[in-house]
Amino acid sequence: MSMFCYQCQETAKNEGCTVRGVCGKDADVANLQDLLVFVLKGISVYAEKAKAEGVDLSDKTAPFIMEGLFATITNANFDAERFEDLIEESFALRDEVKAEFEKAYKENHGEEFSGELPEHATWYSDDVSDYYDKGTDVGVLETEDVDVRSLRELATYGLKGIAAYGDHARVLGKHKEEIDRFTQKCLAATTDDSMSVDDLVGLVMETGEMAVETMALLDEANTSTYGHPEPTDVNIGVRDNPGILISGHDLKDMEELLEQTEGTGVDVYTHSEMLPANSYPAFKKYDHFVGNYGNSWWHQDKEFESFNGPILMTTNCITPVKDSYKDRIFTTGMAGYPEVTHIPDRKEGESKDFSELIEMAKTCDSPVQLEEGTIPGGYARNTVMSVADKVIEAVENGDIGRFVVMGGCDGRFKDREYFTDVAKELPEDAVILTAGCAKYRYNKLDLGDIGGIPRVLDAGQCNDSYSLAYIALQLKEAMGVDDINDLPISYDIAWYEQKAVAVLLALLSLGVKGIRLGPTLPAFVSENVLNVLVDKFDIKPTGDVKEDVAAIMAGE
Repeated sequence: MSMFCYQCQETAKNEGCTVRGVCGKDADVANLQDLLVFVLKGISVYAEKAKAEGVDLSDKTAPFIMEGLFATITNANFDAERFEDLIEESFALRDEVKAEFEKAYKENHGEEFSGELPEHATWYSDDVSDYYDKGTDVGVLETEDVDVRSLRELATYGLKGIAAYGDHARVLGKHKEEIDRFTQKCLAATTDDSMSVDDLVGLVMETGEMAVETMALLDEANTSTYGHPEPTDVNIGVRDNPGILISGHDLKDMEELLEQTEGTGVDVYTHSEMLPANSYPAFKKYDHFVGNYGNSWWHQDKEFESFNGPILMTTNCITPVKDSYKDRIFTTGMAGYPEVTHIPDRKEGESKDFSELIEMAKTCDSPVQLEEGTIPGGYARNTVMSVADKVIEAVENGDIGRFVVMGGCDGRFKDREYFTDVAKELPEDAVILTAGCAKYRYNKLDLGDIGGIPRVLDAGQCNDSYSLAYIALQLKEAMGVDDINDLPISYDIAWYEQKAVAVLLALLSLGVKGIRLGPTLPAFVSENVLNVLVDKFDIKPTGDVKEDVAAIMAGE
């Protein structure tokens, strides 16, 4: 095999991509990603050793580690040259951390450090061509024990989700030392062959706890900067002006794009996971912010063609770029694609420069209209809890029989129609709580409302799954329930990539049981690890729609 990757739901045969990723990444990029993670683990090993000597370097290591992990998330970055640069930078940082550790060790012990180190901390080459060869040796399969491998990868993929959310929070000036410290602790632990399976299970659960902390931090960063999302009927039609389409998750990029396009005659539209930006008060003041264009990420090949104007990809969820729009798609942040213009990071105290997109947009036709009307959004924790009394009364009166959390990811495979069919099959007393691009499977269905409460409550992006957990915890307290699993809430989760893994681990860390997960169970979860999750948390695969809906409404 020329590569091995099984970190996403669409991995080949639900076993692993070995020639080319289903996502579109080639073997070279896959192997460079593996090598980058390998060296990030080496940085973490030295940082943990330094911490044992009384020197905390997490403020130096965590920002870079988070960005590096973020770049390896599915559909984020396909650019081999960007990964070459990141690997070079990781070697430089590893040398800095190594030097600080060795200095502290000598000061504390009066001698040079001579202990054993994993290869993650020692391998080096200044020949870029060696990166490609080494990358084939240091990936997932370097761990031979299938259960240890499964748990290491489960923790690593959860950490990748944490890294993405943590990076967004840091961009808005928010970070927590405990999250930064865990980032290096978790990566270093995956190199420690002395850790037992039980130790690794504990690491996975701690990853879930940190996922909760990170999503809460990002929620604080977003709402303190842009206000709490408000119930909003989001326009899905178009106007006659030229436009820029912004996709991904980065609200800081959204803010700066709106600021720079104001008064230019160029409209701004969101796509896919940027849809929830329409519900933030800070963005509503812009008259040229029109609404949302299109659907979830995997439709972009057709929707980007019909949009006509430039497209800005702020994070992951890029699919292989077609020649028909390659000259007008741009990446920024940790996103990247070969031969696509990349907007550099902002310098301290300055904004990113989106002038190239704006000038291009002025020469483009207005978007082709795909649909018209509105879709509801903005039902995050603040909105739902503001009417908590009304919600609880509807439950107690029997008007609401069940809440069904159907958050997570969308994807290309036909079996994801399951989630649309479930939404249609649910009885009229069921309310869907959603976050993430999974919502596109049912957010345009006319499911009505219950006493003014929409039957689809969209909390926002995948990271806004924190809102759904927060709502559940608050309802638990308000309704006087001892166990979160005694609430009239069921979980029917769609997953695709590593941020969804972080969300899943977060729910497990909160004690949520009985989660249905689909459309397939993760390939990276071994049979024994799956048995542990089933025994402890009653995780189950999605199945027949009618049977699942009946069980969901019965609380099973």
